Amino acid sequence: MNLDNREFIARHHKGAQGEARQNATKRSNSAWVLIVLLACLYFGFLIFMASLSFMNDTVMIATFLAVVGSLVGLVIYRTFAHHTRQEQHLDIIQEVLEGSRGARLITDGADNTIYINQRFGDLCKGLGPPGFKSLTRLFEDNPEALSHFNALADKAHRGLTDSIELFSKHEDRDRWYVVTAQPVAGWAGYIHWRVDDVTQKYTVDTAIREEREKLIDFTDNAPVGFFSVDETGHFVFVNATFARWIGQDIETLLSTTTLHTYLVEPPKNGQPYDLTDKGGAKQIVELKMKGPAGRTFLASINQAVVHEEGGRVRTRAVVHDLTAEREMRQALQASEDRFQKFFEEAPLGIILIDKDGNILDCNIQFAAMLDAKIENIEGQDFGKLIQSENKPAIVSTIQNIASGKATYSPMDVTLEWKEKTADAQMHARRFKESGNVVLHFIDMREQKALEAQFVQSQKMQAIGQLAGGIAHDFNNLLTAMIGFCDLLLLRHKPGDPSFSDIMQIKQNSNRAANLVRQLLAFSRQQTLRPKVQDISDILTELSHLLRRLIGASVELDIVHGSDLGLVKVDEGQMEQVLINLAVNARDAMDNNGHLTIATENYTNRKPKELATEELPPGHWTMIKVSDTGCGIPKENIGRIFEPFFTTKEIGHGTGLGLATVYGIIRQTDGYLDVESKAGKGTSFIIYLPRATETDDEEDGDDAMVEQEAKDLTGTERILLVEDEDAVRTFSQRALANKGYEVLAADCGESALKLMEEQDTQDLDLLVTDVVMPGIDGPTLAQRMRQKSPKLKIIFMSGYTEDRLKEHMGENITFLPKPFTLKQLAEKVKEALDD
Repeated sequence: MNLDNREFIARHHKGAQGEARQNATKRSNSAWVLIVLLACLYFGFLIFMASLSFMNDTVMIATFLAVVGSLVGLVIYRTFAHHTRQEQHLDIIQEVLEGSRGARLITDGADNTIYINQRFGDLCKGLGPPGFKSLTRLFEDNPEALSHFNALADKAHRGLTDSIELFSKHEDRDRWYVVTAQPVAGWAGYIHWRVDDVTQKYTVDTAIREEREKLIDFTDNAPVGFFSVDETGHFVFVNATFARWIGQDIETLLSTTTLHTYLVEPPKNGQPYDLTDKGGAKQIVELKMKGPAGRTFLASINQAVVHEEGGRVRTRAVVHDLTAEREMRQALQASEDRFQKFFEEAPLGIILIDKDGNILDCNIQFAAMLDAKIENIEGQDFGKLIQSENKPAIVSTIQNIASGKATYSPMDVTLEWKEKTADAQMHARRFKESGNVVLHFIDMREQKALEAQFVQSQKMQAIGQLAGGIAHDFNNLLTAMIGFCDLLLLRHKPGDPSFSDIMQIKQNSNRAANLVRQLLAFSRQQTLRPKVQDISDILTELSHLLRRLIGASVELDIVHGSDLGLVKVDEGQMEQVLINLAVNARDAMDNNGHLTIATENYTNRKPKELATEELPPGHWTMIKVSDTGCGIPKENIGRIFEPFFTTKEIGHGTGLGLATVYGIIRQTDGYLDVESKAGKGTSFIIYLPRATETDDEEDGDDAMVEQEAKDLTGTERILLVEDEDAVRTFSQRALANKGYEVLAADCGESALKLMEEQDTQDLDLLVTDVVMPGIDGPTLAQRMRQKSPKLKIIFMSGYTEDRLKEHMGENITFLPKPFTLKQLAEKVKEALDD
């Protein structure tokens, strides 16, 4: 330490001691005064003794010198002791400053360095001579540091002590310091600067502050509410979640409101901080709290009550909003219910099996497939439900699917449960999480039944096409046979020897025509003339014929329904249906039993399963023909409507009876069902659609036309086109006999060539076959209509008129084969007079 430093320390020590040093000085001055008084007393005593002549001059001088020496020695001793104590004080002060943890700097009014300690020197290494300037250079990265130092110095000059926290990056070290400026008492302009390194404390404080901020952020954004109240029930802490739930800001909650303000039913006997009347150190309760906009919500609160000294209370509470939780539970339950509903009401069978192949769950449809109960199927080994033939392959495939190796292609399986079997198509899927496998089963029994029906339909269609083709060819033959018989009968009247032979030929031809009509009825290719009819009238007129057909030993009972709906049917064909059913019933009862024919109205709102098809919803007139015969075996129910299928002995049935009935009913847009019990009898049920008012009006017009009388002769010019020579010859002669001019052609090409030679405008009527080689009838008619648009046309065919719907139009009529001479003449006359 230099002399200036020591001088400053001495002065600083003197001034810094304050009142203590001034009191010591006063005590020292008092001692000197006492010495002077003692010296005065001593000299006074010497003078007094001299006056008494007790002492000589030498003694007096010696005594004086001794006193003076004593006084001088006392003064020297006092001065030496004073300087020794001052040096000790200086050493103590220096030790204190050097031993300080902070760097120390003392400056005068001109910022000159008066004193620094070792720590200050170490702090300012590399920044120049230690002093105020080097101190400012320590914070040169902070542009505001100099202004902060000037502010501190200004306050110190005014006798104030102040501190500031500054950041320094000296020598790439991030450090934080607290700089304190303190005025030196008694030394105007002198400043005691203290620099303390608070980096560690700052780092700890920063970490604590960040953790506190994280904790605040966590609590404010937590999905639960937190609050704490004191003994008066006032909030001392709330998080943002709780404040949001009750619709208040945090400041309002902490300053003005209490806990019970937000309880819908606060406890009546509890403390302001209690949630229940009973209170207690641990309070767990569910209660309703007030939310924003008058809304209430159900809350679950877990509160701990802590009693502190002086009667103070602090609570710690955690709040759960059960509204959202309950909504989530309800949504989850609704989702589970929907899944369960889809699972239970799925139109296909579903089971869940584990890795070992045990059935964990199954739905109603799967149990129904096996005609079993769900509880009996669950827990079973799925392999035991598979038919033994394909069991190994299917079990192996499912194991591969469970291990994630197999593909998910469908498999055909046959399931067995006791005596029940079910054919199904199986689809397998694997759950990745659990490794369980879900199996979906599509019941293939209905599909296979449909396939069988389709095959049967294809077979019936093929038979129908064959029957239609045969009927068409037969009709041409029968037309010629019946026609030539009519021509012969014109020359051979009754009584002629040949008359009976001709009639025999005609009768057999008519029988053959009936057989052909049955074939067409089965194939639904016959020509019907439906009219609105009352089934009761048809049955009444037919009852006498039915009684003769079934015989006297069979009892016939006809039950007419009340207010029976009308139907649109071909009366002759409907009679044929009832006759066929009655004859079949008679044979089934072996000419002894009871036959009942009952009618009633029937309405079904949903589709109804019949023996071979499905009855759509609608309003029907039902005819039920029941017998008490032997019944039909179950294995034959599906085949009874097939043509040529019969259970009768050879020679006793053609197998076309029920096939004809079925064809007629279906062509009439009706449905046929059968119910039978072996040994008890059979019931055939006919469903005919009820007629509408429009149907009634159309039939009324036809009736008026039929009632008109007709003249079958004429002189018009007719072109006849027919590829069958016999039919063409008969028709040409028949029309010529009626007075018509007939031009004949054997095909469409010949007819067109003939018309090129003739004048088409003079032609009154075209009578043509429909099916011909080359140009068919409709094409021929179209070409001739191009030259003569108003030409009248008659189509002849062994097929039904329905096949010509798209070709039928104005001035076009239809004549079904076989036909008689009279029928041909009537149709021609009708077409020409229309």
